[in-house]
Amino acid sequence: MFDSVSPAAVVDYLYGVSEYVLLVLYVAMALSVSVHATLWKRNSQAVIGWIGVAWLSPYVGAIAYYLLGINRIRRRAVLLSVRRVWRQVGKIQLSEREAAQREALDRDSGKGMIRLSQHLSSDNLLPGNAIVPLSNGDQAFPEMLQAIRSASKSVSLCSFIFDYDPSGKKFVEALAAAVQRGVEVRVLIDGVGASYTFSSTIRRLRRAAVPVAAFLPTRVPRLPNTANLRNHRKIMVVDGELGFTGGTNIRHDHCVLEQPRKPTRCLHFRLQGPIIRHLQQTFAVDWAFATGESLQGEQWFPSVERHGDIWAQGISAGPDEDFEKLSDLLVGAISMAHESVQLATPYFLPPPALMQVLGVAAMRGLEVDIVLPGKCNIPPVYWATMAEVRPLLERGCRVHLSPPPFDHSKLLVVDRAWSLIGSTNWDQRSLRLNFEFNVECYSEDFASQLQAIMADKLAHSRRLTIPDLDRRSLARKLRDGTARLFAPYL
Repeated sequence: MFDSVSPAAVVDYLYGVSEYVLLVLYVAMALSVSVHATLWKRNSQAVIGWIGVAWLSPYVGAIAYYLLGINRIRRRAVLLSVRRVWRQVGKIQLSEREAAQREALDRDSGKGMIRLSQHLSSDNLLPGNAIVPLSNGDQAFPEMLQAIRSASKSVSLCSFIFDYDPSGKKFVEALAAAVQRGVEVRVLIDGVGASYTFSSTIRRLRRAAVPVAAFLPTRVPRLPNTANLRNHRKIMVVDGELGFTGGTNIRHDHCVLEQPRKPTRCLHFRLQGPIIRHLQQTFAVDWAFATGESLQGEQWFPSVERHGDIWAQGISAGPDEDFEKLSDLLVGAISMAHESVQLATPYFLPPPALMQVLGVAAMRGLEVDIVLPGKCNIPPVYWATMAEVRPLLERGCRVHLSPPPFDHSKLLVVDRAWSLIGSTNWDQRSLRLNFEFNVECYSEDFASQLQAIMADKLAHSRRLTIPDLDRRSLARKLRDGTARLFAPYL
C-alpha cells in the first residue's frame, strides 16, 4: 500500500504534522507564560503586557519572558545563615543622649519615616555617623585608593562596573598589594558590568591572587533565569571601619578633570561610624550568595566607634526578599514631606505610584525639583522620559536639564532634614530588577550639604517647560512615545 504513495504526498503529510506540532508548542508556551504571569506578577500592566507579547509574538514572546520576565531570586537561606554571623557581634547600645535624640526623631518629622524604615529593613537606625560627599572620581578614587593602601585587616569591594582602564588599573594594583601584605580582600563584580570592557578586570585580579567573583555571571545554564537581574551596588569597606558607597563605578570616565573620552559626573560618599556595619552586612550576603563563603571574625565585623552626629540606616533592595522596598520608602518619604523635595537622577522612568506622589506633592504646594541630564548616555531612556514628564509639569513639578558632561548622580533630599544617598536610579530597572544599596540619613547639617550640591546643579541647569515639549516635531513625539512603551525594560 505504501509503495503507491508518492513522495509529494509524504512531504505534505510531514508538513501537516510539523504544523500541528508547532501549533501545539506555540499554544503551550503562550499558555504557560499566561499562567505564570497571572500568578506571580504583581503589576497588572506587566501581566497584560507579557501575555500579549506571548500570544502575539509566537515563540519569541515566550522566550523573552523566560529570559527577562522571571525576576525573582530566592536568597532566604543565604540571608539567614549570614545574619547569624553578624548578630553575634553585638548590638549597638544607645547612650542616654542618643536615646533622647531617637525619641525626638520619633516624635517630630521623622516619626513616620522611622517606623516605615523599620518595616522595610532588618537593620536599625544607627547614631554617630559621619558622611562626606565626594564629587566624581576626581575626589572619590584617591580617597578609596588611600584607604586600600592603608588597610591592615580587610577590604571588601562591590561594584557594578570595574573597568581595567587607567583608574581601574590603580585599584587592581592597590588590591594586589594589600593581598601581598596579608590583608583579607574580597572583590565582587556584577556579571554584566564585568564585561563592559574588552580586557577583563576579573582575569587581572585573579592573576594577582586577589579573591574575586562575578555576581550572577552571564553564562549558561544560569543565564536564562538571571540575565535581567544585576547587582548595581557600589560598596567598599576597609578594616570594617571605613566605608564608601554611592553611584560611582570604577571607571576612568568619572575622573572629569582628566578629560576622559566620555566624562561622567557622579557623587560618592565616605562613611564612618556604626553605619559601616550595614555596608559590610550587605556585601557579606552578596558574597556568600556568589561564592558560598561566609565572612566572619573581627577583621570583617569589628566594634565600630561613633564618628559624627548623623543618624543613618542602610536599605538593601532587590528582586528577592527585598522586592519593591525602595519604592515603598520613596513613596513614604515624599508623602510625608511638608516643604520640599529635591532629587537628581540620571534615568527617570519611575513606576506610576512615584509619578503620582510627586505630582500630588507639587499640588500640595511643596517645591518639587527634579534634575535630569540634558543629554543621556542611553538615548532611548531620554526619549521615554520626555514622553513621561508632561503630567509632572502640569501639576507643578519643576524639571531641570543639566548641561554636559553627563550627570550620573543619585540624590534625594526631603524637607531639608531627611536624605537618601546610594546607587538607585529612578527607573523601574533599579526599583524592581536590580540589587541596590542606599543609606537614609537624618541630619539637617548633612541635608544642607546636599542641598548646596543641588543648588549648584539647579543654577547650571535649564528648566524644562510644557512649550518645550510641544515644540518637538511629530517625528520626535512618535519616537519618544514609542520608547515610552518599553519603559519597564529600559
